[in-house]
Amino acid sequence: MTELLFREDAYLTHATARITAVGDGVIELDRTVFYPLGGGQPGDRGWLETEGGQRIEVIDTRKGASYDRIEHRLAPGAPALQVGQAVKLELDWPRRHRLMKLHTALHVMSCVVVAPVTGGNIGEDRARLDFDIDMSQLDAAHIERETNALIARAVTTETIWITDEEMDSRPDLVKTMSVQPPRGAGRVRLLRIEGIDLQPCGGTHVRNIGEIGGIRVLRIRNEGKHNKRVEIALA
Repeated sequence: MTELLFREDAYLTHATARITAVGDGVIELDRTVFYPLGGGQPGDRGWLETEGGQRIEVIDTRKGASYDRIEHRLAPGAPALQVGQAVKLELDWPRRHRLMKLHTALHVMSCVVVAPVTGGNIGEDRARLDFDIDMSQLDAAHIERETNALIARAVTTETIWITDEEMDSRPDLVKTMSVQPPRGAGRVRLLRIEGIDLQPCGGTHVRNIGEIGGIRVLRIRNEGKHNKRVEIALA
């Protein structure tokens, strides 16, 4: 089991940990600040440092055999590591913070384009949501203006938890048709932006939407009968 430190503090960039499993170019740790690929958000990158001062690059982070096991994928040629070995963790913070801002921006934009979300993805410098909506209802200038108006309100975000049973009784909370709420621990994690948004999400987000700064709508295109894609970047 990996203690998911980013669940409680997405701004934690350093930590100490012990190796619990070693594979081919992959290790697991008893605790981590690295977010694993999931929900459209890329896995984190960064570095490990051994007690002997060896600095090893983490090139990707993925979910392991169960929801509470995290695999840290190491750069080719990394030195051999041992179970029980202590390491220091260092997150590639500029990259993570950019992903956090894009991820939170998608939450805000989903409150401007009011339609079922059929897909989404966050990249290094841009992000997108797909909506089940008629193309005639999507206007880039309107989406950009209204999303930025909400961002300018600088509302604090909050993580809250509800039980699986409460989640089952509130299907209206789920906007994303293609991704189910993160489960497995008997409770579901929600992101609340007071007066703007409330939905299940296991990703990392900024503390205040004002940190996003603003967005630009890069393009809107038709990806199929039920998929109209809105792609954005940070302003």
